[in-house]
Amino acid sequence: MQNDSFLYKFYYEWWKNIDKSIFLIITLLFIIGLFFSLVSTSLIASDKLDTNSYFFFFKHLIYICIGIFIIFVFSSINTEQLFRYSIILFFVALISLFLVPIIGIEVKGSKRWIDLFSLPRFQPIEVLKPFLIIMLATILCNNKNSNLYIKYLLSVILISIISLLLIMQPDIGQTLLVVFSWAVLIFTSGINIFFLFGFSLFVLSLFSYLIIYVPKFDYIQGRIFSFFNRDIGAHNFQSDKAIESITSGGFFGKGIGEGTLKNRVPEAHTDYIISVISEEFGVVAIILILILFLTLIYMVFKRINYEKNEKIKLVLIGCVSLILMQATIHVGVNIRLFPTTGMTLPFLSYGGSSIVSVSILSGIILNLTKRKINHQR
Repeated sequence: MQNDSFLYKFYYEWWKNIDKSIFLIITLLFIIGLFFSLVSTSLIASDKLDTNSYFFFFKHLIYICIGIFIIFVFSSINTEQLFRYSIILFFVALISLFLVPIIGIEVKGSKRWIDLFSLPRFQPIEVLKPFLIIMLATILCNNKNSNLYIKYLLSVILISIISLLLIMQPDIGQTLLVVFSWAVLIFTSGINIFFLFGFSLFVLSLFSYLIIYVPKFDYIQGRIFSFFNRDIGAHNFQSDKAIESITSGGFFGKGIGEGTLKNRVPEAHTDYIISVISEEFGVVAIILILILFLTLIYMVFKRINYEKNEKIKLVLIGCVSLILMQATIHVGVNIRLFPTTGMTLPFLSYGGSSIVSVSILSGIILNLTKRKINHQR
């Protein structure tokens, strides 16, 4: 009875303090992702596994249950514990990223996944990204070192190491996402705009050199050239089919189960989930999903205005910027604003590593927007 009373009190305190509006939007996005996983992967399971079972749907459901548990854990501990454990987990994830070139699983010419013992295959960078935000904020807000430029240098060294490891895989999409997150944090911390511009120019020049002159990145060069030149068709198949699906879906879609993109394009339920949704449920459904994302971002930024702690501000800005940028890239690829990158849509795309990553981000956001932290009421 005492254990039941303790659990009830613990849950009550957690529920009383979290921002229920933010939690509701996060939960709603997960439910929407689960629903679209059901309608977009049932035929895929039938084709691949020669069965009528809902294999991918149940797997997605398990991932979401794990994600909800992760959200609860990260949002229920106090802020000091959150930062302390996040630093430890950052180094664990960083070590696993170092192991990718050594023991990583190669899929379609890239080594991005690790398969350890009996654990499910996971992508280390997805786990690393949320903790990287906290690590960068910790470096930039370190009171023991008052020299701002030393802090910037340490952050540059850290982000360079991670970027180099990602380039070796190769994974340019995640590299750009990580560099963008770093740029947002140091810009918010008050860096000289000319320094930031100069570094951005250096990074852009480095990527251009790698893509043009290093043979390992020929596939990226092909994607970029085919993006600007429609006559080069080798890398246009997926994006063309995605655009066709969005166009054919119109405003209100063809109807549930009537879409064909999920059967014509590999990994449509991950990299092209927006196009799958648009084909069956129309552009209206996509607009509503984007409104949910924008509402989530707005509500978090609204809470940031009341926050006095600079480190918490930086972490919250970093987390929502990461979610917003990843969603922007995913949607941009689907409507041919950007070359193909293989970027998942947070909350909605199928994939264990992606769900774990966004769950950690959500748990951090809910933790740092709790009523007892902000004291604004």
